Amino acid sequence: MLQKITTASHRLTVFHLVQPVTGGVPRVVTDLVRAQVGHGIRAVVGCPPGTRLSCELAAVGAEVLGWQAGRAPGPALPAETATAARLISAIRPDVVHAHSAKAGLAGRLAVRGRVPTVFQPHAWSFEAVDGAVSRLALAWERYAARWADRILCVSEAERAAGEAAGIAAHWTVIRNGVDLTEFRTDRADDADRTGDADPAGRPPDIPATGDPLVVCVGRLCPQKGQDVLLRAWPEVARRVPGARLALVGDGPDRERLTRTAPPGVLFTGAVDGARGWLRAADVVVLPSRWEGMALVPLEAMACGRPVVLSDVGGARESLPPGRQHHGLVPPDDPGALADAVIQLLADPALRESLGRQAEAHVRAHFDVRHTAAAVSELYGQLLGRPLDGPATGPANRPPDRAPGRSRSITREHISR
Repeated sequence: MLQKITTASHRLTVFHLVQPVTGGVPRVVTDLVRAQVGHGIRAVVGCPPGTRLSCELAAVGAEVLGWQAGRAPGPALPAETATAARLISAIRPDVVHAHSAKAGLAGRLAVRGRVPTVFQPHAWSFEAVDGAVSRLALAWERYAARWADRILCVSEAERAAGEAAGIAAHWTVIRNGVDLTEFRTDRADDADRTGDADPAGRPPDIPATGDPLVVCVGRLCPQKGQDVLLRAWPEVARRVPGARLALVGDGPDRERLTRTAPPGVLFTGAVDGARGWLRAADVVVLPSRWEGMALVPLEAMACGRPVVLSDVGGARESLPPGRQHHGLVPPDDPGALADAVIQLLADPALRESLGRQAEAHVRAHFDVRHTAAAVSELYGQLLGRPLDGPATGPANRPPDRAPGRSRSITREHISR
């Protein structure tokens, strides 16, 4: 698994710069940092102070530094960039790893190639906006690629989208992974359970009535497409009497979605972990408009639940081979989404079969420990050091040629 990266004089120091602090990005960062700390890497994280993310990172052993930064670019960007530069100068890291668009903007402006830099977009910013704002975001990504030694994508689809948009970079693809000790099936818990174990049972808001339950987990925002699911739901409810829908999470669109929701839809608000909801579900739906590679489908499949996903970045790569017929629908298509959900709700045997296939697939290919090991290997390549020994050659520059596939979840490309 993850090997220690050290030199004769000091541990490898990685500075992670993170914004946003809600949704999938902080979960990816927390899992990665936990693994790095556990294997001897000094992980320092700059993120907005007083947030749940900052507390969770401290709990897993990271050094957490306050970086006061908003989610979107704005008038505060110069001050945010200057603060990031001061933090990086004080820490003197071996590698800077910037997560998502805002941290990628401020971090690359702060460093400008002076420290080996990894930028991880976690879905492209120019896909999230339209018109002139989208063109500006794309122009920035094309320009700023020169200040990233690697752009780290979580799916081949995310890399292909960047390349197709004209971003010339040295690319690495490392798929997202999930904690398979947390996200697991009822069968696995039954096999391992002791008297003190937490069964992570059905959430109290959902009584065990026997009626089918559809769950959608995610930030309530245009990206996640809950409005598409709400438009599809009346047809599902008509054809599957008693079917229930729970939207798990909170976000800026909650008030609007609540106003337009059909009767009986449950809005849970923010929850402390979604595992119980995923395991309570008969079907998990994620109707996103864009993604890099979403975590929720991987977590749901690890829990043995079938999923229905809109066919956006990373979705096809998430699913077991041959599952696309049952698991993918076009984005922004309520009719297709309703048909796919209805098919699964109407066929318990199919749900059980697909859930078992999904569980086996995620356990074989999406273990977060493999993801962390691949990221560690990437750092070693950037620094020109073997993973478990001292430096042996020139550091601080990526190789001249992409070294090809180094493991099943990693692929590197050059388009400079």
